[in-house]
Amino acid sequence: MRITTVNVNGLRAAARKGMLDWVNAQQPDVLLMQEVRAPEEAIEAIFADSCYLVVNEISELKGRAGVSIAIRDGLEIAEVRRGLVPEEEPVDTGRWIEVDLVDPPLTVISAYLHSGVADKPEKMAAKYAHLQRVSERLASVDPAGHTLVAGDFNIVHTERDIKNWKSNHNKTSGVLDPEIAYLDQWFGAGWVDVQRRLLDGAGFVGNGPYTWWSQRGKAFDNDAGWRIDYQMATPALAERAGEFSIGRAASYGERWSDHAPLTVTYEL
Repeated sequence: MRITTVNVNGLRAAARKGMLDWVNAQQPDVLLMQEVRAPEEAIEAIFADSCYLVVNEISELKGRAGVSIAIRDGLEIAEVRRGLVPEEEPVDTGRWIEVDLVDPPLTVISAYLHSGVADKPEKMAAKYAHLQRVSERLASVDPAGHTLVAGDFNIVHTERDIKNWKSNHNKTSGVLDPEIAYLDQWFGAGWVDVQRRLLDGAGFVGNGPYTWWSQRGKAFDNDAGWRIDYQMATPALAERAGEFSIGRAASYGERWSDHAPLTVTYEL
C-alpha cells in the first residue's frame, strides 16, 4: 500500500499547477492532504473525475487550514472521525481527521499542526495547547494496531532535519526546544518516525532530505529546507514500511506546493 502525505498549500492552486497529474502518475492508495483551504464543493469538483473518495475536515476560519484524506476506489471506509475533541476552538478546526479502513485494517490520520510564531505568545499558546491534545490522542492508540499519523507537523526534530539549524534554533517557531520536546515525547513513547527509521536503516548519516522550502530567496534552489512533514506510525505498522520517496520537483517553477509529497510503501 502506497501512502502519500503532502501539505498542498491551497488545493485549488495546487490543482491549477498540476497536482493531479502528479497524483495520477504516482497513484497512491491513500493521499493525506493538509492546508487544503477550500470548501467541500470545491474539493469534490477537483476530484470528481478521479478514482478517489475524499473526506474532509474544513476549518471554521474561511480560507485557513483544512485537512483531507483521499481513498482509492476498492478500499472500504469503516468510520471517519473529525477533530481531536467534541468542541474545538475555530483556530483548531480543519487540523485533524481520521479514517478507519476495513481491509487492510488500518487507521490513517491527516494532521496539520499549528505553525506558531515565536515572538507572538498567543500564537505559541494555541500551538502548545493543540500539541497537548495531540499527545492525549496519541496516548490512547493501541501500539499493537496499525495506525498512521501523517502530515505537516510544523516542527523539526533534530539538527539533521533543517539546513540552517544555528540561525533558527530557539529563534524560529518550529525549531524551539519546547516544541521539539513534544516530538521527543511521542517518539519516546513508541511512535516511529518512519522516514528517519528507513534512512537510518540504510546507513544514511547526512541531513535531510527535506520536505519544505521557504518561498523566500533561493531556499529551494539551494536546498535550504526543513523536514517538517512526517509519517509517524505505531511500532506494528512501522515494521511493515518498505521504502519511501520525496516528490521534490525538478525545478522551482515546476512545484505545485512549497512542500514536497512524502510517500511510504507498506506491506499490508
